[in-house]
Amino acid sequence: MKVIDLSMPITPHFRWPIELAIKGDIAAGDQFRVSKLTTTCHGFSHVDAAAHFVAGAPTIETTPLDRVVGPCRVLNLRNCPDNQAITPEQLEAADPGGAEGEILLLAAGWNDRRNYQDKTFWTEAPWLTLESAKWLQARKPTAVAFDFPQDFPIRLLLENKEVPKTEHVTHDILLKNGVTLIEYVFNTSKITQPRVLFSAAPLLIPNADGAPARFYAIEGLPV
Repeated sequence: MKVIDLSMPITPHFRWPIELAIKGDIAAGDQFRVSKLTTTCHGFSHVDAAAHFVAGAPTIETTPLDRVVGPCRVLNLRNCPDNQAITPEQLEAADPGGAEGEILLLAAGWNDRRNYQDKTFWTEAPWLTLESAKWLQARKPTAVAFDFPQDFPIRLLLENKEVPKTEHVTHDILLKNGVTLIEYVFNTSKITQPRVLFSAAPLLIPNADGAPARFYAIEGLPV
């Protein structure tokens, strides 16, 4: 059995300010060292709830764990070009095949191609078309995980540009229709198997529209 950590480190980042405050110094005689973290629920490795995109929709604490933990098939997209749309044909060719109700992981090995601390991680990434989002929906997954910024408008947010909600195609086609989105998976090039056990269990934060999670895959178990 092999456990592969797929989490983006929570470190200072130009998109997502964080504050890590540390209270207590054991070497100075304090009994405990206690850290306090302040950051967004939609930065780094995280899981979206439908409330992130749909008014009045369920928040993250209602996400059943069996939707984000379980059998996963890995779509190897490492050969997809930079800064180009990923088509349904490319997804079809990368899909190892499997049953409905599984997690789909779209693995472009993107953090090996661009530094996640750099603006080009967003502005030069591949993205999904409307037709690709519909192709994913037709597979009837419980969740879809991405290791790249999957909607083209995500890059526009860096310049405070907004576009119609429908152009955020994975949010509009998948999240709005009950497919959980798992964002900013890391280290997918370390996965060697087309099928893994995948976990993206979000923190239990009532009334939040998303939550950070520790992502990992397990190879070597029957899935």
